[in-house]
This record gives sequence, structure tokens and C-alpha cells, in this order.
Amino acid sequence: MTKPAHYAVPDIPDSRLYRGFEAVVGGYWTKAAYRSWRRRKPLGRIDRDLHVRVSRIDAEGLDVRAIWFEREDGAELPAWDPGAHVDVVLPSGRLRQYSLNSDPDDLSAYRISVRRIEPTAGGGGGSVEAHYLSVGDRLVLKGPRNAFPFVDSPAGYLFVAGGIGITPILPMLRDVVRRGVPYEFVYTGRSRETMPFLAEIREIVGHHEIQLWPDDEMGVPDAAKIISFAPEGAALYCCGPMPMIDAIRAQIPDPLIDTLHYERFSPPPVLGGSPFRVRLEDSDVEVEVGAEESALTAVRRVRPAQAYSCQQGFCGTCRVRVLEGEVEHRDHALADYERDGHMILCVSRAKGTVVIDG
Repeated sequence: MTKPAHYAVPDIPDSRLYRGFEAVVGGYWTKAAYRSWRRRKPLGRIDRDLHVRVSRIDAEGLDVRAIWFEREDGAELPAWDPGAHVDVVLPSGRLRQYSLNSDPDDLSAYRISVRRIEPTAGGGGGSVEAHYLSVGDRLVLKGPRNAFPFVDSPAGYLFVAGGIGITPILPMLRDVVRRGVPYEFVYTGRSRETMPFLAEIREIVGHHEIQLWPDDEMGVPDAAKIISFAPEGAALYCCGPMPMIDAIRAQIPDPLIDTLHYERFSPPPVLGGSPFRVRLEDSDVEVEVGAEESALTAVRRVRPAQAYSCQQGFCGTCRVRVLEGEVEHRDHALADYERDGHMILCVSRAKGTVVIDG
């Protein structure tokens, strides 16, 4: 299906929303201007099941597979903005979240990319299972949703990606190149072989200079040096290992960068936690939750099949029903009316003992 080249300007009473949209011509916006307007109205959580088939699989760097999905009925997939992800229901029933990294203007297919992490290296089994998918396999996607929204920043952007952290950054890079917004891009990794999409990035940026920083060639990335590449007043988008993100956060001078946006691919550290106990009502088993671990980690010691996905309090996969106890909610998944009687195990905590269903 061919998409229209322009979109009618919505009837917006607040004229301030039109500032910066020089692409409005004859009552119409170009695609890029329309996308920028949409980013000022963040998309909420969208609950739907998309029945798809694997249409293509590409090798992208060491231990990374790029997996393409098309709808089973051949229709276009739902629109999405840079930073969005889908929940992938794997054949085993595991639910895992992966950033969309294809072209948001092409809704004939979605692409995700998965780096294989063995359980012996801390993986939860989802990435290994995803690497066993084959062309023709049918499964369900949920979403898309956006927990990493791409804001409009006329002053420009600094993008920093570490390894597989390139996945949410790639559509953002496409967008700014199309819109002609100032940007700089720093891409780090252990080696070039571990850095997916190098050839595709070159095609997107053309002659624009980018900063490639493989550890085996240039040493450990210098956070201060990376920050120095930022255009004045730029928004910083960073995705990758937490040590890299923490180092960059520690170096940000307030006058230089207006906003830091980052996405992690590992559970956040527990800050300000106190020990408590979780009792599983069905088995009457009680487990201690340490001050520096999550309730999810503790529960999985006695119930390994406990469902989870993002481990950051966004997706709601590890929600459980609370029968007794006082919960300290730290999640972004539960609605206000759900907080009385539910708990998100990956981030929320409790006082004393909390009793959960199942």
C-alpha cells in the first residue's frame, strides 16, 4: 500500500504547537513535520495482539540476528515512532521486549534485532530462543509501545549507542537525517564485529562524519570526550550498557545539554532498598528479599517459571496479586486503581512480609 506523501494539518487551537514547522505548506505537513508534531503528544500504552510471521532473518555482527515480521493477513502494521518497542511472545510463551529498528515510514514489516546471551552469561533464555526462530514461523507481537519517546529538539541531538544499544537509536538517526536537524553520533562496542548495522548506518548518514569507538582499537570510551561532540543545547539520547550510561550521566554539564534520555538493557540497581519477605500463598513458601536485589530475583529462586520481561517496571509482565502486606510501588505499569492489591515484582518493594497469589 502506498502511503500519502503529506498529512492534513490537525485542527489545533493552541497556535504554539505550530512553532518550528516551516514544512506546513498549503494546509499540509510533510511526513517529517507530522512525526515531530506526534512526538509532542506521546503515544499511550496500546494493548493489541499482532499475528505475524517471520519473513526474513539477517546476520548483523557477532551473535546478532535481525528478524523481520510481516502480518499474516498481509495488511500494514500499526504506525510507530522512533524509540518504540514490541513485546514478542516467543514459542515457549516467554515474553520479551525488543526495540523496533526498521524504517518507521515502511509499515509493511517490523524489524527487531537480538543479541544472543547464553544463560551461563546471565541471559534469561529469551535471546537464545529468538535465535532459533526460522522464516515462516508464526507468533504474536504486542504493541507497539514507547517507553523511550523521541522528543523534538530544534537545537539538535547527540546520539550515543553501545553495541546492541544501536537498535532504538537507528530509527532516530533516520528521522533527523530526513529532517535536516543538527546531530552527532557516537557508536561504541567491544570491536567492529560486535557493532551491528555499520553498513546501514553509513547509508543513512551519507558523508556526515560519525564517531566509531571500538574498544579494541581506541580503548575504553571517554565519557567527557563523547559529551564534547554535542551541539549546544542538544538533547542526548543514549542506549547501551549501564556502566557507559552512568559514566555519561556523570559528565553532563547542564549548560551544554538540555535533556538526557536513556534506555538500559539490564535491570536497574536497587537504590535505597531494605530487606523484606515474600510469601507465596499457594505453597506457603517464604523467600527473603535482600536490600540490593529485586523481589523478582528472589521469587525466581523458588519459582523459576515466574514470568517477566523488561525488568524496569514498564511492561507489567511480572505483575502479581497481593493478598496481604504493604507495597512500596516503584513501577510505571499499574494504573492507580490497580495498586491496591497488585505488585510489580521487578522494581516494587514491601515492608515486612507481603503475601502474593500463586
